[in-house]
Amino acid sequence: MAVRHHLIHAAPRQVWAVLADSSRYADWVVGTSDSRASRGLWPELGSALEYTVRIGPWTVAGTTVVRRVDAPTELELEVDSGPLGTARVAIEVRPWGQETLVKVDEHPLRGIGGTLHNAAVDALIQLRHRSMLARLANVVEESAGTDGRVPA
Repeated sequence: MAVRHHLIHAAPRQVWAVLADSSRYADWVVGTSDSRASRGLWPELGSALEYTVRIGPWTVAGTTVVRRVDAPTELELEVDSGPLGTARVAIEVRPWGQETLVKVDEHPLRGIGGTLHNAAVDALIQLRHRSMLARLANVVEESAGTDGRVPA
């Protein structure tokens, strides 16, 4: 099970503002070079965005669909990475004093990722989440003007 958490030095509403902005997806999701809304109003239930991953000279397009949302505390996504398969990514946003605890829980569903899912794959996902949550924290804290300081 690939679950990771990170304390962000900003209020939950500031974290949610970044998660709810489809144009910011590529700013915090590791490996994504750009993103754009493709269906519905992100992050409403059933809405989707398309993203691009660059791997050297190659690009791979993918789609992320909102499968469950309880704004501003929970966002569950199905990420379709084409040949790599799909994954469920649940993001929980919890108040933690004046800060925010963000928890990410990811599980491969279909395709190669689902077939090859094991403890080693979970370890790689954990490393990716460590980087992704640090990037999310940086984006939120810069947007909020906290830059790692506890908000007033």
